[in-house]
Amino acid sequence: MQIRTRDQHLFDAGPKRLLALDGGGVRGIFTLQYLKRLEALLRERLGNDPSFRLSHYFDLIGGTSTGSIIATGLALGWPVEKLETLYNALAEQVFQKSIWRQGILQAKFPRTPLMKVLLEQFEDRTLGSDDLQTGLMIMTKRLDTGSPWPLMNNPKGRYFDPASKKGKTIPNKNFLLREIVRASTAAPHYFNPERLKISSERNGTFLEGAFVDGGVSPHNNPALQLLMMATMEGFGLKWPVGADQLLLVSVGTGAQELRLSTKEIMDMSSAKVALQALSSLMNDCDAMNQTMLQWMSRSPTAWKIDREIGDLQGDVLGGKEMFSYLRYNVVLDREWLREHLQVDIKPSVVKGLQAMDNPKNMDSLARLGKVASRLQVHPEHFPRQFDI
Repeated sequence: MQIRTRDQHLFDAGPKRLLALDGGGVRGIFTLQYLKRLEALLRERLGNDPSFRLSHYFDLIGGTSTGSIIATGLALGWPVEKLETLYNALAEQVFQKSIWRQGILQAKFPRTPLMKVLLEQFEDRTLGSDDLQTGLMIMTKRLDTGSPWPLMNNPKGRYFDPASKKGKTIPNKNFLLREIVRASTAAPHYFNPERLKISSERNGTFLEGAFVDGGVSPHNNPALQLLMMATMEGFGLKWPVGADQLLLVSVGTGAQELRLSTKEIMDMSSAKVALQALSSLMNDCDAMNQTMLQWMSRSPTAWKIDREIGDLQGDVLGGKEMFSYLRYNVVLDREWLREHLQVDIKPSVVKGLQAMDNPKNMDSLARLGKVASRLQVHPEHFPRQFDI
């Protein structure tokens, strides 16, 4: 199979395909089961070439947190099987609990094991590396300015290789992949923020930013951000919109539904109420992203948003679909799993699977992901006009 370059993916004419990958810690192994299914179906669709990779099909791949690790590996042309092997090893090395680290006075996990793995895998490759076979977007957040930072290898992007009169802004193309992926995965409580040099000043010093997990922004599910970067003029790609022009595939790590009694909330400490509210806010952001994406499309995988607006199949913003949209995910809830996957798991086990930092869940998550991907992902979801 002929491998297209990054610039061919980004700038050649024709329909475009986007892949967005959620954050979720060790639950990234769940995402990989969907991607294995996608890889197998698309390989069969496109001629059964054993060398086929998802980077050959998708023109822009983006991820947040654990999704940024997967997105980077895919953009480098890795098969999903390699990423699955990496994930099993990474989880055991990175999420080693210690009685001295409880995530209160210091981060729950040290930085070194994760950086060691990222260095081994990504070496000294940068965001501008020719080894990236397709478009890549890594979602992080600069906490010292409170601004979401989507970093993309688009040579027409404003900050990919900028000129600055006041100082020397460090081009995005020079950021090391291992450092910006580490920034995207720096979830507060679990890991310390990552320092990144932003610019060199005239006096020889550097301006640095403190970066944390992209999931702290509205884009733990980076699909809407990825769509904006593909179509908005300011980001430099300006891809045409339309159901036959853009295909957006979004893959989750398992959603959680808040189910607490009023008494449980009222009896919580103020600190716990604050944490619960923050968690709820992140769920609200995911729900808003999903609402907007389904409102702008008609999807064969549409999710029920709530009891009032349903799955929005009767609504299209502006009366015309802006893109074709697919969303694959599960809800980590016993009743949902029983109804939709015909899987019955004890409530205590389901609750345990919601943890983002427990490597012991990997096998169970992988088995659940295989069932979900087999039931949810179908060849007819992928319109023929997007074949390569």
